[in-house]
Amino acid sequence: MSATGIWAVLPVKNIENAKQRLSPTLAPEERRALFQAMVEDVLSALAAGPGLAGIMMVTRDPEAIRLGERYGARVLIEEANLGHSEASTLAAQTLAAQGVAGMLQIPGDLPAVTADDVAAVLDAHGEAPAMTIAPSRDDRGSNALACSPPDLLPFRFGEDSFHPHCARARELGVEPTVVRRPGLGLDIDTPDDLKAFLAAPSDGRAHRYLLASGIAQRLLRPTSALE
Repeated sequence: MSATGIWAVLPVKNIENAKQRLSPTLAPEERRALFQAMVEDVLSALAAGPGLAGIMMVTRDPEAIRLGERYGARVLIEEANLGHSEASTLAAQTLAAQGVAGMLQIPGDLPAVTADDVAAVLDAHGEAPAMTIAPSRDDRGSNALACSPPDLLPFRFGEDSFHPHCARARELGVEPTVVRRPGLGLDIDTPDDLKAFLAAPSDGRAHRYLLASGIAQRLLRPTSALE
């Protein structure tokens, strides 16, 4: 394991029960397949992105472990199914203890992310101590967060985490660098997020699954056609 550079950290909770907020729209097997496709899209972007020293997946889900290993990720197995903030903290503490210079935390529900998006965050990231953040499209969530050192600040991911993360960095004397890119801004939580994703060009696994499964046609069908 490299003791320099920046490692990507990808927390993945239980694939079987992923994306509960899509339950009114997608069947359980559809949510499972979509989330798995999104995680693989993120792994693909990370593996292709230049400048990363490695990829760490934090999970205890067997299918996620197999996916991570397929893309050369180091898997940090949780003892329990932790939340996003707790899983990211575990990774940060592990990497910091091993002398890694920094980490880029990225969630598994960014199906439009590209290697260029990853490179943009790394290019913008300064010398330690430093924090670089990519907000969600509504400027509320933290969709990518690079920290040097990895345990620079406490994490509090959620719908309203962008401004608190920036405020905490400033309390520590670190001015956050903000990177806004469409591929990093669109996380998938709601049917409207899916529609926005389908409206943008993509050749990723998640996009192909939505088309092949009929979900895209169902979502984009005019309201009058459903009556």
